[in-house]
Amino acid sequence: MAAFGQRLRALRDERGWTQDELGERMGWSGTHISAIETGRRPPTTRFARNADTALGTGGRLERQSQAVRQNSLLEGFPEYVEYEGRAVEIRLYEIGIIPGLLQTPDYARVLADAALRRGAITPEQADERVAFLAQRQSALTRPQPPMVMLVMDESCIRQAVGGSDVMEAQLRKLVEFAELPNTVLQIAPFTMGERRPVDLPINLLTLPDRSVAAYAEAQTRGHLDREITLVVPILTAYHQLQAGALSQAASVAMIEKAVKGKFRD
Repeated sequence: MAAFGQRLRALRDERGWTQDELGERMGWSGTHISAIETGRRPPTTRFARNADTALGTGGRLERQSQAVRQNSLLEGFPEYVEYEGRAVEIRLYEIGIIPGLLQTPDYARVLADAALRRGAITPEQADERVAFLAQRQSALTRPQPPMVMLVMDESCIRQAVGGSDVMEAQLRKLVEFAELPNTVLQIAPFTMGERRPVDLPINLLTLPDRSVAAYAEAQTRGHLDREITLVVPILTAYHQLQAGALSQAASVAMIEKAVKGKFRD
């Protein structure tokens, strides 16, 4: 990302353009150009193509942007993390695995190593994933931490990841999380059945200006959306999910029972 940003700035300087002038030619804001040049945002494929067109670089920037995206992080995810680190409220819903913000290092390492064995990432990228997760989790311990509301599908605590020891430590971390003054933890039980309003993970961020952003992932990239008409239906569905989920006390009891039963009823 840093190398791409330096290259973009050098090309812009060669033409004597300001960031705003390049942005006008590309259809982006000068602020966005600045974020790319300083490595605070990754270049998307569309951004790189527009830059190649504006600068007449014959596809060089697009090829360089592909190298940026060939790391362990999904395209679009670093932008989400940037907003996550500033959010005053975080609402999460996860299916199947514990959300990254609450994963123990051992749990995260098991998932990274599984991706490595599948050939999806390199050993270096596996290490990067685990290290990056630790950076994300620091947002929960900043001087004024965000309010975090978490709803997990029951499958998150039933699916054993890494064996009994890893899962026991992970579930105990969830119990500790529920005891914090700025958190709410709920389980959406299997018995919700057809009353469950959503079937996909949800990431909602309330920013300092009280605007709300929604993040969603496809197979190849993630997307952050701040358009109110698109975010409100997701927020409504999340509230409905919370209303139908177990209370925090009942959720913690279910987690503790899973620990005692070694993750089996």
